[in-house]
Amino acid sequence: MLTIHQFPVLSDNYAFLVRDEETSEVATIDTPDGPAILSEAQKRGWAITQIWNTHWHPDHAGGNAAIIAATGAKVSGPEEVSRIAPMPDTVLRGGEQITIGASQAQVIDVGGHTLNHIAYFFPQDRVAFVGDSLFTLGCGRLFEGTPEQMWASLSRLADLPGETAVYCAHEYTEANLRFALSVSTLPALKERGEHILAQRARGEATVPTSIALERATNPFLQAGDAARFATLRAAKDVFKG
Repeated sequence: MLTIHQFPVLSDNYAFLVRDEETSEVATIDTPDGPAILSEAQKRGWAITQIWNTHWHPDHAGGNAAIIAATGAKVSGPEEVSRIAPMPDTVLRGGEQITIGASQAQVIDVGGHTLNHIAYFFPQDRVAFVGDSLFTLGCGRLFEGTPEQMWASLSRLADLPGETAVYCAHEYTEANLRFALSVSTLPALKERGEHILAQRARGEATVPTSIALERATNPFLQAGDAARFATLRAAKDVFKG
């Protein structure tokens, strides 16, 4: 069983500390802000032993060095992390597995935002940490991959159980909502949008979302094929609403 501590860092990132309750082992999922993550762990009396990176971008792996220096944590993640940090102790690819204490996660290939981006899915807890691949009502920009690659990646996530809690790395939801409403007239989306705006007005996070909610309202998951997805992603890239 996992306990997840989510907290905001930087301008719009979320950081995640994950604790296996059977063994008290703790991993940080990505390292957007090393000092902030160390501080939060210390406040809770948690000792970080592992770093799990989803991809190489600085707001996901930039804090590796600080956390390693303070804790000696071992790093797992895609080989691309070595572009800005030491090579991971364990290089991961889609289809593999990784454990924190007694909790095991499946590694999912979600390349597209970056070529070797991965996500972590804990089937027992029905929890997925997806980095910058899938967002609440959105998806990541294609900085390195192709629309075909990203569509395949999103389809893998969409195949997860509907009740899966999806922990994405940024609070982009209001901007994603404005774009979604510009391309979709689904009543479920309008209803969800009203709920999201009320959440944000109260200062609440819209993360985690769920696979079921994203299937029902996220225009990128509803694209149907890679060609339609490419059209939507290109439109979002220039959307000013």
